[in-house]
Amino acid sequence: MANTKAVHLESFEAAADLSAKQFYFVKLSANRTVNVPTAITDIPIGVLQNKPASGEAAEVMVIGRSKVSADETLTAGQLIGTSVDGQAALVEAGDTTVYRAGQVTIGAGAGEIAEAIINCVNLNVAP
Repeated sequence: MANTKAVHLESFEAAADLSAKQFYFVKLSANRTVNVPTAITDIPIGVLQNKPASGEAAEVMVIGRSKVSADETLTAGQLIGTSVDGQAALVEAGDTTVYRAGQVTIGAGAGEIAEAIINCVNLNVAP
């Protein structure tokens, strides 16, 4: 069972209706405003923890243990980043165009909820 434990949680404004994007990665879209990524090369700021409508407060886990929506089958130990729609996706070794944002601790199938340790403060491209 996936759980959460925040180490660093930040509040931003939702740039769009994110009510269907709980546990998706989000990126900064303007000053203190977040939206879902639209490319795998986008830099995630964290994982959305609530379901805000446009203009409402978006609670974002920047560092910690979080539930994440899996874009594909994920297994424990895999490194993840964002997919084109903000779901957690496997980061392939050697792909220097994407950012490692975490590591899976409890796996899940595509469209299911996995658990991962997230660190969006010290992002690196894939090795």
